[in-house]
Amino acid sequence: MAPRLKLRDIAFFERPVHFARPFRFGAVTINATPQLFVRVEIEVEGRGTAVGASAELLVPKWFDKRPELSPQQTVDGLRRSLEIARGLYLARTGFLTAFDLHASCIGAQVATCAKKNIPALAAAYGPAEIDKAILDALLRAAGTSFFDGMAGNIAGIDARLSPDLKDAELTTFLSGRKPLPRVAIRHTVGLDDAVEGEGGVADPRENAGAHYFKLKLSGDPAADAARLARIGKQLDTLGRDYKVTLDANEQYADLAALRALMDRIDHDSALRPIASRLLYVEQPMPRDITRQSPLDSLSAHGFIIDEADDSYDAFPAARALGYCGISSKSCKGLYKSIVNATRAAKWSAGGERFFVTGEDLTCQAGLAVQQDLALGAFIGVTHAERNGHHYVDGFAEVPAAEAAAFAAAHPDLYADAGQGIRLSIHNGDLLTGSLHATGFATSVHPDWSALRPLEQPRSVQEQLA
Repeated sequence: MAPRLKLRDIAFFERPVHFARPFRFGAVTINATPQLFVRVEIEVEGRGTAVGASAELLVPKWFDKRPELSPQQTVDGLRRSLEIARGLYLARTGFLTAFDLHASCIGAQVATCAKKNIPALAAAYGPAEIDKAILDALLRAAGTSFFDGMAGNIAGIDARLSPDLKDAELTTFLSGRKPLPRVAIRHTVGLDDAVEGEGGVADPRENAGAHYFKLKLSGDPAADAARLARIGKQLDTLGRDYKVTLDANEQYADLAALRALMDRIDHDSALRPIASRLLYVEQPMPRDITRQSPLDSLSAHGFIIDEADDSYDAFPAARALGYCGISSKSCKGLYKSIVNATRAAKWSAGGERFFVTGEDLTCQAGLAVQQDLALGAFIGVTHAERNGHHYVDGFAEVPAAEAAAFAAAHPDLYADAGQGIRLSIHNGDLLTGSLHATGFATSVHPDWSALRPLEQPRSVQEQLA
C-alpha cells in the first residue's frame, strides 16, 4: 500500500541562466532564461516530515508558441501555471498518496488555466514540477531511492487517468523495471549551430563522443534538406556508427510540406547518410494540425509527438493517426511518462513497435538533469537528448560550493577537467549509478539562500507598457 502524505508547504524560487551559445529551435532563439526551483515540505503518515526539491528551466515559446505572445509572456504563463497548481495542491488538506494528489488536481488545473488563456501543455508544467518535489520528499521519508520506490509503486499510480489501461498493467510494468546503468546522450544540433569546422557537428569537443544526434528542422523542405546533407557529410567523418533523429518543433505547416521533406530524404542521394540512420521524426506539425492530420503512408518513416503531448489521452490519439512514439520529459509530467511507457510496452506486445523517447528542454546540471535522466533510465530510454551541458557552461551561475556539493555526491555524473564542474560523459554515455541515492535521484539540494523567490507574473498590460 502506497504511503499517504499531506502537504505543509510549496515554495518557488528561480535563478538566472545565461547560455554559452544561442539555442535556436522552431521560431525562437534562447540566450538566457530563468531556472525554476521547487521546495516542498510534506508530512508522511506515520513517518514524520520531509523536504523535497525539483528544478526546470522556464523555457519561453515552447509550451506556448502563439505568435501574438512575447517570450516573456509565455514564461509568465508558466509562472501562473505554477501558482494555480500550488493553490490546488495545498487545498487538499487530508492524507493522500502522491498520485492521489496529482490525479485530484490535474483536471482542475487544466480547466483553470484554460480560463486564463494558458494552453494545456503549459498548464501541466505546474503540477509536473510540484509532483517531482513531492516524490523527492516522499522517497526521503521512506529512506529509499527513486528506482526502488517506483518499482514498488510508492506513489500509488493507478489507471484512473488512463482508462485504456488496467491498474494491474501499471503495477506490473513498474515492478518489472530494471534501471539502465548508462544512457547514451543524443547531441543536439540547433538551427544556429555550426555544421562544418571548429565547433561543428564532428568536433569532438562539441559532440562529446556521441553516437546519437538530434537535428533541428526549420520547416522549409529545401533549406532543411540542404542543411541535412551538409550535416550528414560531416557525421560521416566521425569514423563511428551513429544514428539521427529530426525535430521540427511544429514548424512544418501541413502534411504537404512534410511530405516534400520526406520525399527528399527518401530520394536525394546526398541525404543517404541521414536517411539510412534516421530513427524517427519528432513533432513535425503544429499541435492543432497534428490532431487533424492522419499520417497515412508517411507513418512508415516513424513519427513521434512532443508538443502535442498535452494530456493523458494524447498518445492513444496519436497512435490512431499513425504515430508510433511519444517523448518523455519530466517537465510534462513524470506520471504521464510512466503511463505512456506502460502503453508502449503493451501495444508492442502485439507485434507493432511503439516507444517512448527521451527529449530534453535544456535540463541543467544538478536537480533537473538528474531527475530527468533517472526517469528515462527507469522506463528504459536507452538514449536521450541532453543539451543543457552544450548550451550552458557547466553549472553556469550556480555558487561554486553548491556545484562542488553536487559533484562530490555524484562523481560519476560530474567532473572538473580544468574548465569548471561539468557533466561527465563517458564514451558518449551518462552513468546512472549515483542516482540510486535516497530521494529522487539526488543526494543534494540547492542552496536555497542563494535563490530568489519566483518572480510574480506580470499582466499583459504591464508587459506592453
